[in-house]
Amino acid sequence: MRISKIICFAVGAMLAATAACADEISIVSNILGPEGPLYVDGNLYYVGWVSHTLSKWDGKTTTVLNHTPGCGHNGLALTKRKTFLLACTEEHGAILELDMTGKQLRRWDADKNGKTFDGGINDIVVTANGGAYATVFGPYKDLPTSVVGKILYLALGSEKWIEVADDLNYANGIGVSLDQKTLYVSETVGNCILKFKINDDGSLSNRSNFALLNLLTRNKVESWWIGPDSMKVDSKGNIYVAQWFGGKILKISQYRKDRKCEVTDSLAARNSVVTWKTI
Repeated sequence: MRISKIICFAVGAMLAATAACADEISIVSNILGPEGPLYVDGNLYYVGWVSHTLSKWDGKTTTVLNHTPGCGHNGLALTKRKTFLLACTEEHGAILELDMTGKQLRRWDADKNGKTFDGGINDIVVTANGGAYATVFGPYKDLPTSVVGKILYLALGSEKWIEVADDLNYANGIGVSLDQKTLYVSETVGNCILKFKINDDGSLSNRSNFALLNLLTRNKVESWWIGPDSMKVDSKGNIYVAQWFGGKILKISQYRKDRKCEVTDSLAARNSVVTWKTI
């Protein structure tokens, strides 16, 4: 199995695609709510949260692998078993495990204590040791309401998700540092990225601020929902994060130096998956 060192992002209608500091192309267009792209063994896998689908693009043809009505397919992660963990972001969230053909193997609707994933599961990341973290978003309304975002953890070999952090302001994208010691998570309404220390048992500690995005780059619009969305960490430890209503993708150094890559307005009003080669 080969996972290419290419950063892929799903870019919604609010985002655009002329990169100021990287070679970028649009490779798949007209997707209904693109999210969670993964490039595995020469194929691109991505989801559509509006269409409730997981699709595969082999460079020529797009094939729908999974359609689960009411899921709202969102974050997508590849496990050590070469299966997918898929985030269902609808209000009563769920986490699905699928094989590479899109067949459902397992579904979780609640954590170890029976607490349902109200607010929807937004994103998932798998760690080097085979564990996984997922974010619970919060109630999506015209204006944000309750601050109920959470982070869940599934240890390798476990069958139950446990809650490891709470009270996040609409937890969204999630990523792990290259040394596997730090967990990054987007707070969409807070327009910031938090970081946690990852303990040996998968629990989290030392919650702290990592980046406040409006201090790295001026907001293009003013909105409750401008903040960070999807997140990827590249082979050098840099963090790529999309601003949902902000019309940008930012590249941020793990050391918080003001290094960023902004995407501007050439693909506005289109739903696309775009790629950058990492340097």
